[in-house]
Amino acid sequence: MLSFELTDEQKEIRDWVHDFAEREIRPVAHQYDESEEFPWDVVKKAAKVGLYSVDFIQQTYADETGLLPALVAEELTWGCAGIALAITGTQLPVAAIFGSGTPEQIATWIPACYGSVDNPALGAFAVTEANAGSDVSSMKTRAVKKNGDWHLSGQKVFITNGGIADVHVVVAAVDPELGTRGQASFVIGKGAKGLSQGKKEKKMGIRASHTAEIILDDVVVPSDQLLGGEEKLEAKLARARSGEHGRSSVALKTFETTRPVVGAQALGIARAAFEFARDYAKERIAFGKPIIENQAIAFKLADMATEIEAARLLVWRALWMGRHGGEFKMAEGSMAKLKCGEVAVKVTEEAIQILGGYGYIRDFPVEKWHRDAKIYTLFEGTSEIQRLVISRAIANN
Repeated sequence: MLSFELTDEQKEIRDWVHDFAEREIRPVAHQYDESEEFPWDVVKKAAKVGLYSVDFIQQTYADETGLLPALVAEELTWGCAGIALAITGTQLPVAAIFGSGTPEQIATWIPACYGSVDNPALGAFAVTEANAGSDVSSMKTRAVKKNGDWHLSGQKVFITNGGIADVHVVVAAVDPELGTRGQASFVIGKGAKGLSQGKKEKKMGIRASHTAEIILDDVVVPSDQLLGGEEKLEAKLARARSGEHGRSSVALKTFETTRPVVGAQALGIARAAFEFARDYAKERIAFGKPIIENQAIAFKLADMATEIEAARLLVWRALWMGRHGGEFKMAEGSMAKLKCGEVAVKVTEEAIQILGGYGYIRDFPVEKWHRDAKIYTLFEGTSEIQRLVISRAIANN
């Protein structure tokens, strides 16, 4: 039976996360946006209350409807997208390890990604390269087997938590001629010789989230840190070489599962901007009445609210389908991410327009939300890549 009514537990967790965002994230959002420092203080507070932990991730993704990850993501980014990504960025490598790792790897490395309450750790998922962004098949980072170990060399760019993470999951080509089917993922622990941070990026938005290059200079990775194990990799390569159709790479599988939740993050920004613009329009007096009574402003707000609600339904549908074994025949996950990212950009732009000159200055948060929103049309697959995925699904349906 389909129902849009949230359970009491979902509401309780949503409200708890919202309260954390309101008390601990929003008051320091401007500070970290200006300084571009990693918000360790907030991450530590999240760890102490149990928001940043393996147990909370397990509880979130065990939700029977599949919606809870989106509820959490939306509330965190309502607080601040950059700080939210500092808290949730570790979920990408965790998703890769959980989705493709052996039981032993899952038991060892997922807890290592989070560390402890008193000393929280970070994880990073390293796929993107300078000349192989959306074209994952053109990856140049290589993994070569020598004397029983794997040796990784290459450079990754735009990596969330790159270089400061305690655990890096790195995707590398083991047989470049096979494209994505000739790639493997490796778990690299803290202090690995040859892994270093390159340039830290200075970004337009989400500035509290650490984004940097990582350099891999002949990093030696033990064979038991090949995600999924040697036997699984050999079987995959054999299928690819024989021309047999195989499953998606770890990178593509990870992005497929996370795109709707990324869409929910974009919605949190859009909702924050909408609420601020709505409240401003109620209070701002022009020509003797609140500007919300002017049809031009009222219709903008009506469109903003409608687009947010429509986008949220796409997210919820995709997550519900994923939780209940539905096949994404129409690329529903990509639809959700595409719509939410573009809605966030449009809604935050309209919020600036409603505030006028005040929307353009840093004394008000809407210009920050607009800068933050733009990344959601770019990372984890640009809007153009989402349209490509959707169009291919349509053509094959």
